[in-house]
Amino acid sequence: MLLCSVLYTIIDIETTGNGLKGNKITEISIFKFDGEQVVDEFTSLVNPQCPIPFFITGLTGIDDQTVAKAPIFEEIAPKVLELTEDCIFVAHAVNFDYGVIKEEFRQLGVDFVRKKLCTVRLSRKLIPGLRSYSLGKLCSAINIPITDRHRARGDAHATVLLFQQLLQKPDSEKVIATFLNARSQEATLPPNLDRAVINGLPNQPGVYYFYGKNQEIIYVGKAKNLKKRVLGHFYDKSEHEIRLCREIEHIEYTLSGSEIIALLMESAAIKKNWPKYNRAQKRRVKQYGIFSYEDRRGLIHLGYGPLSKTTSPLQVFNSVTDCRAFLTSVCNAYSLCPKYCQLLDSKIECSKNMVFECSGVCENKESVQDYNERAAQALLALRKKEETLFLKEKGRTPEEDAILYLKDGQYMGYGFVPKTATISTDADLEPFIELQTNTRETQLLVESYLQKSAVVI
Repeated sequence: MLLCSVLYTIIDIETTGNGLKGNKITEISIFKFDGEQVVDEFTSLVNPQCPIPFFITGLTGIDDQTVAKAPIFEEIAPKVLELTEDCIFVAHAVNFDYGVIKEEFRQLGVDFVRKKLCTVRLSRKLIPGLRSYSLGKLCSAINIPITDRHRARGDAHATVLLFQQLLQKPDSEKVIATFLNARSQEATLPPNLDRAVINGLPNQPGVYYFYGKNQEIIYVGKAKNLKKRVLGHFYDKSEHEIRLCREIEHIEYTLSGSEIIALLMESAAIKKNWPKYNRAQKRRVKQYGIFSYEDRRGLIHLGYGPLSKTTSPLQVFNSVTDCRAFLTSVCNAYSLCPKYCQLLDSKIECSKNMVFECSGVCENKESVQDYNERAAQALLALRKKEETLFLKEKGRTPEEDAILYLKDGQYMGYGFVPKTATISTDADLEPFIELQTNTRETQLLVESYLQKSAVVI
């Protein structure tokens, strides 16, 4: 393919910034380029038929009054179709401009399909080693004049000059041909992500981390097949995914060997890093525990409170409602006093309460000794038998096993054990364990896993 025989339309738009599907064009500029020179141009303000946010006006200078008498997109749509027909759609971070224009046409009942080229990805390939590939900093680095920044014509014209320089680079024809190959996936990849990173992803279970600017983790996910799942983000055209992909600059991953370990790794990473694009699991769940103590008379009390303030809890719950409901069932099952189970105000008489069946210890109708016998039985039922479980799963390689560590029904952590290791007792496994914080999410994951198939070592 000779580049000089190809027509390009180099495009930039300004928008209202209200998400992809609510993002309306306020200005568009199109330069038709034959590989050597501009052969046609079209620039127009566009009335978005909705208010323009103040922060957008601050960036572009375009306000409601500016576009009040401008044509709506439907009026300029024929011109956009005419100019871009049989041309390659070129833009800086092309998926944004292309996606917004495609959505505008979709709302008109028109299917807009063009081949795409991203000058961010081309620049990363043909001008490697720059600190930033944003249009302003890139133009500054290679001495391209740029005027009317954040206006459609100014940015589009700067992109024309950039594209001219890229065409003059060695191997530009080969690189562009590769990018335009339908199987190359270049048009779908995030603009700031090196293709080599994608090529290096394995087809194995694990956790992946999307990094944005300043090495900040912006998303964490788990996968049975890391490469397939990561590529799935780039093909997803939802607003959330498009915004995420525009910010991805690097990807790292950790192998897990199995899906359950990947799920637990993902949950821990979300809780630790609080990535901006993870919606689930970011809420900190306040846990509650049931405890017991004896008062000055030697009478056994049951109570509940935040887990952070409870030592040696008898049971742990992820909501105060669940905690009280369980304690109520224990109170009734053993005919305990609700006042001494922290379930009823001390000023209210138990005999007048229809929910509980108190035997009268709070009114001196029953001895402390008799009451304590039933309370002791309740405590015995509440205290689970101390049991340590190590559950075996598939390792990251054939030479190892993964293990889950549970104690008294609570998730404690995971680890990887070489198959050559000598394991005679539970104590031999403990050095391989990476201890983790148990949360509502991890406990639910483990409980679901136990209900299916878990191999105990």
